[in-house]
Amino acid sequence: MDIKLFAVEDWMNKYEMSATYNIAETCVDSLTIEELISIDGTNPADFFQSLYAKKLTYGHIEGSPEFRSMVAELYESIDPHQVLVMNGGIAANFLVFYSLVKPGDHVISVHPTYQQIYEVPKSFGASVDLLHLKPENGYLPDLDELRSLVRENTKLICINNPNNPSGAIMERDVLEQIVEIARSCGAYLLCDEVYRNLLQDDDLIVPSVADLYEKGISTSSMSKALSLAGLRLGWIAAPQEVIEECIKHRDYTTISVGMLDDILAVHAMKNYDLILKRNRKIIKDNLAILDEWVAQEPAVTYVKPRAGTTAMLKYDLPVSSVAFCEGLLKETGAFLTPGICFDMDGWVRIGYACETEILRQGLQKVSEYIHSLR
Repeated sequence: MDIKLFAVEDWMNKYEMSATYNIAETCVDSLTIEELISIDGTNPADFFQSLYAKKLTYGHIEGSPEFRSMVAELYESIDPHQVLVMNGGIAANFLVFYSLVKPGDHVISVHPTYQQIYEVPKSFGASVDLLHLKPENGYLPDLDELRSLVRENTKLICINNPNNPSGAIMERDVLEQIVEIARSCGAYLLCDEVYRNLLQDDDLIVPSVADLYEKGISTSSMSKALSLAGLRLGWIAAPQEVIEECIKHRDYTTISVGMLDDILAVHAMKNYDLILKRNRKIIKDNLAILDEWVAQEPAVTYVKPRAGTTAMLKYDLPVSSVAFCEGLLKETGAFLTPGICFDMDGWVRIGYACETEILRQGLQKVSEYIHSLR
């Protein structure tokens, strides 16, 4: 299996821990364990006292029934048997590809997106076509172009909604048209939905592809919308035949997720609405700060995101995105992701859902660095 370097993960691995102002992070400001347990008034000491007698076994192999039931409640047409728990959203995506994609299959993926979504199918021997999301179109897909890419052997169409890195959101009408395109060739439709419900508009309701299409597959996790990346817990919600195929392949790689992760995730899911309320406030407050900064920074433009935690910033400077981000980190301690990680040199990705004061200070450092280059 030959595969390209995972550019964004390699970048984060090299530099993230040395940053003073991490405005590249893609999670909403992470919860502490105390914040998680006490969010509904639970006493953390009592909560952990109840765990002392538990034996640290493998636990439920496919994820606890309680957790799977609460995940199923996030969907309209998924029952708990159609939910399979994995070690994070990245493992959920990988298992779908490992289970469904064979050499000679054809896969279509949006781009830019999380590199895993198109590189892993290619590494398994699939032919992969990219559906380019352009800033001049608000990073929304050209559906006529998608139709032109479909073949008789198209096995899988892959999207990411809300989109990372742009923060674009495909609403119901666009999703329904993509479903019809997938249905026309019998393809599965995989949607990485780790940023689902992180919306700027409280009145907007965006359905999951698992509820729109009989061959729709939703992957998600505790990391982004629930601020709990440290739990390393994600899931697949999919038709029963897909889950069965995934279980067969999963037995070779996973056995079970962590029992303690599952217990903490159950508590988080019981308080899903409280956590989401907290996190929506963070992304709204912080996007207002970012938007004001962009308006006042003449070297930077962007397409304002409507969802998620990230945005792509275009800068007007004669320097590569890697050189810009490396110089920024070295000179100021502020940390961004170079656009080249998404094949978009001349751009940088910002994660604006961090602690608000970190965002303010980080943006100030970016301005200082830009002005030093002009």
